Amino acid sequence: MTSQITRAIVTGHTRGLGAALAEQLLTRNIAVLALSRSRNATLAQRFPQMLAEVELDLADPSRVAQWIAGDALSRFVDGAQSVLLFNNAGTVQPIGPIEGQQASAIATAVGLNVATPLMLASAVAAASGTATDRRIVHISSGAARNAYAGWSIYCATKAALDHHARAVVLDANRALRICSVAPGVVDTNMQAEIRGSGVEQFPMRERFEELKRSGQLTSPEQCAARLIDFTLSDDFGQTPVADIREWAKQA
Repeated sequence: MTSQITRAIVTGHTRGLGAALAEQLLTRNIAVLALSRSRNATLAQRFPQMLAEVELDLADPSRVAQWIAGDALSRFVDGAQSVLLFNNAGTVQPIGPIEGQQASAIATAVGLNVATPLMLASAVAAASGTATDRRIVHISSGAARNAYAGWSIYCATKAALDHHARAVVLDANRALRICSVAPGVVDTNMQAEIRGSGVEQFPMRERFEELKRSGQLTSPEQCAARLIDFTLSDDFGQTPVADIREWAKQA
């Protein structure tokens, strides 16, 4: 597939899994349009011709909608045969029981975790251009498929991505593949946030502390490589919801 002209959009590319995704796509000679609140100076210096960055508050759906209404996305994908979208940006906050959640934090999480990925997915599907192969990757979570105390907002927003993918498949768009992919437990700043929360907010905190202590967290680089390999494979889109660890075992 990479012998074709392939271009990728990545959200949240300044750190963690998003940074690893952007770097590895660029290393594979795939041009990247990166959307985040800030820029990644290291990647910009290494890949000045291949990386385009847009500073955008992805937690503000109105600003995202305004950007989509412009022509930046269409110009980026113009001439590509294959377009990839990695909806990576997300937040685990607010952590804690429902009565302690701030309304503004809930709105931010829904905007970043749900509204923006769904709007970008629609925009990629609708973008003018020659791409006959468009692949949308929602970065989901095990929390989409299992409920956890203290994570009601995170669980709900990630479950929304899973169900979105299931419904989009029913649209039967031949030029579009979509999958909501759980990446496993990745050693990112989000994991540090989880370990930093109080047990009263997140009763399963000790489990995540043990995963860190015992070296069971996957590195962002290893996870990114698996996600890209999966996205570029013929397996991608065969099911609307997947776990990258299960695919890696079978690949």
